[in-house]
Amino acid sequence: MKEDFLKYQAQTTPHPLGLEVSHARGSYIYTTEGKAHLDFVAGVSACSLGHCHPKVVKAVQEQAAKYMHVMVYGEYAQNPSVNYTKLLAQQLPSPLEKTYLVNSGTEAIEGALKLARRFTGRTEILAARNAYHGNTMGSLSLMDFEERQKPFRPLLGDIGFIDFNSEENLEKITKKTAAVIVETIQGGAGFILPVNNYLKKLKISCEAVGALLILDEIQPGFGRTGKLFGFENFEITPDILVMGKGMGGGMPMGAFTASSEVMDTLSDKPKMGHITTFGGNPVISAAALATLQEITRSDLIKSSLEKERIFRKNLQHPLIKEIRGIGLMLALILPSQEMANQLILDCKEKGLILFWLLFEKKAVRITPPLTISKEEILKGCGIILDSLNSIKSQQRSVD
Repeated sequence: MKEDFLKYQAQTTPHPLGLEVSHARGSYIYTTEGKAHLDFVAGVSACSLGHCHPKVVKAVQEQAAKYMHVMVYGEYAQNPSVNYTKLLAQQLPSPLEKTYLVNSGTEAIEGALKLARRFTGRTEILAARNAYHGNTMGSLSLMDFEERQKPFRPLLGDIGFIDFNSEENLEKITKKTAAVIVETIQGGAGFILPVNNYLKKLKISCEAVGALLILDEIQPGFGRTGKLFGFENFEITPDILVMGKGMGGGMPMGAFTASSEVMDTLSDKPKMGHITTFGGNPVISAAALATLQEITRSDLIKSSLEKERIFRKNLQHPLIKEIRGIGLMLALILPSQEMANQLILDCKEKGLILFWLLFEKKAVRITPPLTISKEEILKGCGIILDSLNSIKSQQRSVD
């Protein structure tokens, strides 16, 4: 299978990990050779309830037996999508009440940018340096990373940049600004949290000039930070909320939510201001509904902070310089990129899945399913410490 994978399927890097997957259950992924890998990544924060959660699987199977795709988004009323957006609105603060369902986080970003320009009648978008919002052309335009942007220019115009957590840069927000878009917690930059009430000050600066605040919750969202959404930790409400990854329980989904006043501008002048064929697909919506119900009706959100404490207590090692993040959105910061690479690859051989971050090369991602048990956390931490001890011993021998 790996040979065909490399020959016929487009690759995203020259050296993919190439794990040959047989099946997955709970916190484990199993290879075709029968080896179990404890998953500390959850499909890059996508599998909120672990792999093949029985309630999600049941919802998918039941809906697939009723009907699957029937019409492009927004034309037919479909029970799973209606129930999902209604439940989502019930969980969100006012005035966030109307949701546009799409297929991925990056498509949700595209829709949010269009919505901001359509509602305000302005064109300037300000984004944060070292941000990651996806890889479609609009999302890529927000990245401010020349190495990734240069091969694909020209990109979206009228984009400016501010530094995350910089109060001085807030004066760049003017009456020309349609929107400011930031990640609630910067992901690819190394799980950087806002400090000194930064998000509150950002929202005030936007309100002062009539600009919209777009918060990208694609990574922090759906219970990972001790709240359903990361912004709830910072006592603000965005004008447009962007979601993805964890919302579908492992199924492909994204969305953006705003007030009815803002969102309704996409439906006219021109009509169908944003169109998607498969957004709000009933099978995917059924999976998302089951996922959201399980997250909100259980103690998974609260327990994410308890599980964070277990990670922090049991990941103390001289080579771990810092553990960034909150809840089950954590990043180990090591002394060098080489050590981070070595840890990820060594743990893979030992049966533990870790992963990289996009910009912070010394970071190692830990974003397990919300359902991970204490015993599984301790097992994975033991593998990490064992690998770090091996790396430290090798370092001594070289020195």
